Formats: sequence, C-alpha cells, structure tokens
Amino acid sequence: MQVIRIKSINIGVPRTTVYQGKELNTGIYKEPADGDVYLSPLNFAGDAQADLVHHGGADKAVCVYPYEHYAYWEQRLGTQLAMAAFGENLTTEGKTEQDVRLGDIYELGEAVVQISQPRQPCFKLGHKHQTPELPAWVRETGFTGYYFRVLKPGLVSHTDTLNLVEPGPSDMTVARANQIMYRKPEDELEIRHLLAVEALAASWRGMLEKRLEKVE
Repeated sequence: MQVIRIKSINIGVPRTTVYQGKELNTGIYKEPADGDVYLSPLNFAGDAQADLVHHGGADKAVCVYPYEHYAYWEQRLGTQLAMAAFGENLTTEGKTEQDVRLGDIYELGEAVVQISQPRQPCFKLGHKHQTPELPAWVRETGFTGYYFRVLKPGLVSHTDTLNLVEPGPSDMTVARANQIMYRKPEDELEIRHLLAVEALAASWRGMLEKRLEKVE
C-alpha cells in the first residue's frame, strides 16, 4: 500500500503586504496547526485564500508540497525554510510528483481526497521569498506540488498518513502533467492524453482545450 506521511498541516488567513509599492492581499503565509483540523469540501478550518479567481475552490481545496524538495530550495535560495514555505496546506514526505498520478484517491484521517492537478506557482510565491524568479524556477524543476479535491470531509491530524485507496485510472503522473503544460505546449497527442483524465481540474482542462484548438 502506498503511504505518504504528513510532516505538517498548515493554515492561515489572508494578510496584506506591500508589493511593488501597492497593497497586496494574499493567503500564501501559513503556519503549522496543532491538533486535529477539520477539512471541508473547500479548505481546512482556519484557512482561506485572498484571490478566489485563481486560488481555492473545490478542485484546489488542499495544496500539497513534498518535503523532499526543501533541501534543494534551501541550497538554491541560500536560507533555511520553515514548514509551509511554499504556501502549502500539507507538507508531505514519502512521494513526489514523479510518484503520484492525477485521479489518485487517498484516505486522509477521516477525509477522502483526490489529486486534481499540479500546483501552478504565481508571483506571490516569489514575493514571499523576495525572489521574483522563484515561480519560474519551480515550473522549470517540476517541483510544483499538487492539489487535492475533497471527496469526503472529516478531521485530519498531522500524525495521519495519506493511504492510497484507489489509483488514478491512467499513467498520468503529476510530473508528466507538468511536462505537458510547460515543456510540450504543442504536443497534440500528449495534450489529448492529459485531457482524457476524468479527474483533471476544470481550470487545467479549459487551458488545455484552448491550446488544443490552436494546434489542431
């Protein structure tokens, strides 16, 4: 049985910072939570997003980031990173983007979740670390993390594990989906293969369908 360990559950509400001389409201600043946290169909209790157009929603209820990448980023950024360094809700250990697939379903404490899409880092991640190039670096490395949709809500503890109960129906790993999105933008066969994944989030599906119209 495939098991992913939880190192930290991270939550936070939007806060206002200054970006390029203007106020910026963002939910990227999160802190580890103690004890059990209720996971609803949209988010963990106590967590929220500022930009609900590009973040949050049922397809992106939980942002996951593998702890395996922390050492790489600490070296590249030249600093030690605390949990939730990438604004993730779950910092995990045991599997990375290479090992998990779109559509994989996991038990998470009392909850049940499903991988819906890779995470797409935006400029706010660069602002958080005072490194504007960071979102591009994340895309280039493929160290993006990914999102869960919630199939069944429930209490979750940082001592719980993610237990695979139903693998995704295809071989579409999160890493492969990233390759198609960022490195193979005109590969019609690969785009169609990704679109064939029923669990794919609506936002990615829309982008890929528009891309397909241009390459057909």
